[in-house]
Amino acid sequence: MSVIANVGGNTLVIINIVIMLVLILVLYRMQTKFVSFSKRVFGALGMAIVFGVVLQLVYGPENEVVKDSMVYMNLVGDGYVRLLKMIVMPLIMVSITSAIINLKDGESIGKMSGMVIGILIGTTIIASLIGIGVTSVFGLSAADLKAGAEEVARGQFLAHKATEATTASFVAKFVEMIPDNPFKDMTGARGSSTIATVIFSAFVGISALGIGKKKPKSLEIFKDMVNAIHDVVMRMVTLVLRLTPFGVLSLMVKVVATSDVKAILNLGKFVLASYIAMILMYLVHLLLISLVGLSPIKFAQKNFSVLTFAFTARTSAGSIPLNVEAQVKKLGVSEGIANLSATFGSSIGQNGCAAIYPAMLATMIAPTMGIDPLTPSFLIQLVAIIAVSSFGVAGVGGGATFAALIVLSSLNMPVVLVGLLISIEPLIDMGRTALNVSGSMTAGVMTAKLLGEIDEKIYSSTETAEEE
Repeated sequence: MSVIANVGGNTLVIINIVIMLVLILVLYRMQTKFVSFSKRVFGALGMAIVFGVVLQLVYGPENEVVKDSMVYMNLVGDGYVRLLKMIVMPLIMVSITSAIINLKDGESIGKMSGMVIGILIGTTIIASLIGIGVTSVFGLSAADLKAGAEEVARGQFLAHKATEATTASFVAKFVEMIPDNPFKDMTGARGSSTIATVIFSAFVGISALGIGKKKPKSLEIFKDMVNAIHDVVMRMVTLVLRLTPFGVLSLMVKVVATSDVKAILNLGKFVLASYIAMILMYLVHLLLISLVGLSPIKFAQKNFSVLTFAFTARTSAGSIPLNVEAQVKKLGVSEGIANLSATFGSSIGQNGCAAIYPAMLATMIAPTMGIDPLTPSFLIQLVAIIAVSSFGVAGVGGGATFAALIVLSSLNMPVVLVGLLISIEPLIDMGRTALNVSGSMTAGVMTAKLLGEIDEKIYSSTETAEEE
């Protein structure tokens, strides 16, 4: 540290940026050498962890040198996430519309949607039960947590937010999904914008099919136009996804370098229990995949890069393009189902944010209120509330907090505990987001298999489709 003290802060920042540029150059060389996409993502993850640990050990997470370095080093990661968000709405619109107008059976869209949502809600119920079980096994209790000044302030703020979160009834939440201004939803202005855009796009596609008999020429012109736009948008998606390894590198360096190690150690038992619950739920996803007659190993191999991005970026909505691309090109899922599952899964039935997290918090608080969390009456009530409240949870950072506020308030429980966990929220949210995306991919693959909309040759292939 004495050596560092003698070196100017600006010089150290420049050194860190140069190291980052070297790592980016290594990834670029791997791309020019045609190293596989998955290996580049894995390489980016490894380099980011090593570099992040070095920054953590040399400077510490709160050091000004690290903060100043991140301002520039985050350009790649933040820029990549913004590019992904840029293509989400165009991708949803053209993909859903194109899938509907190219369907031979117009009723298929209803079957697809119903099955996807059913699987998402079913896995949410299982995830909540796992969260309850792991919390009980670990003996976690809200009474064991101590709050600092920041956590207390955060808890008081969330107590006010809880009132706002539960003011609207569950019926109102469903109504909110229906777009009253589709152009506003195309900007992603609301938490339910992605689902609202799906609904609007479905109306456009169904309306187009409706004019097929009376105005077949108009339908053909519309089909050609939508399919042409679809090709352009998919090419745009491909160009953006090429940047995934660079985005993972930047995002992961920030996570590792700026994590509060002391806070993680203080709440280590809760962090460990959370990740065990998430790992168990991921194993449930693999079991469900095997139950429909598909290889869980192939599923795990081919969704690795998607889950890696979701883990580092902490955004289910931003993962939609990667999610769709992996389902279609690597897992052989039809494009319509892939888009429905990726989109619905970003706002409905999130296994991590909307199920495991609120279930664990409710189970921790219950004993402090004289409630046995393992009684059938409490379990049924908690699971039912989690299942219903999982509709419309925003697929971005903070979605889990919103879900927890709704569940705890619905049970008349204090929400201060959510504030007590503020220091480790980013670390847990990484795993939750990856699990959310895994759940949506599980729903897509299972639906495609059950409806005969999957290309098993692509699914079973050793080689995975790389970007063009």
